[in-house]
Amino acid sequence: VVLCIGELLEEREAGITQTVVNRQLDAVIKTVKEADWANIVIAYEPVWAIGTGKVATPDQAQEVHAAIRKYLETVVSAKVAEQTRITYGGSVNSGNCKVLAQQPDVDGFLVGGASLKLEFIDIINANN
Repeated sequence: VVLCIGELLEEREAGITQTVVNRQLDAVIKTVKEADWANIVIAYEPVWAIGTGKVATPDQAQEVHAAIRKYLETVVSAKVAEQTRITYGGSVNSGNCKVLAQQPDVDGFLVGGASLKLEFIDIINANN
């Protein structure tokens, strides 16, 4: 299961990204058993970046991914926080995938339109 979470541009600009993301996580946390997290991948997808060509900076992506991991550790468990894959989705392309992939809490990508282009190979190999 891929759990997509993310904020609107207005929410980012208002400085409430983590509040929004935590609220979205809470809806799932309250219904999922700890063991079931092994079957869940979280995709942080800022709504303002989907299909727009805009992308979170590497620092923005890392900040949200790290906060998601910390929230999982606090609310669910350290094991779930460590083992849950947290991917980034939001206008990922061959030009930004390598620097995003270098972020310690970005575990991969949820790729939309770029998956239909030849550049998808570059995204697949971003960690190589």
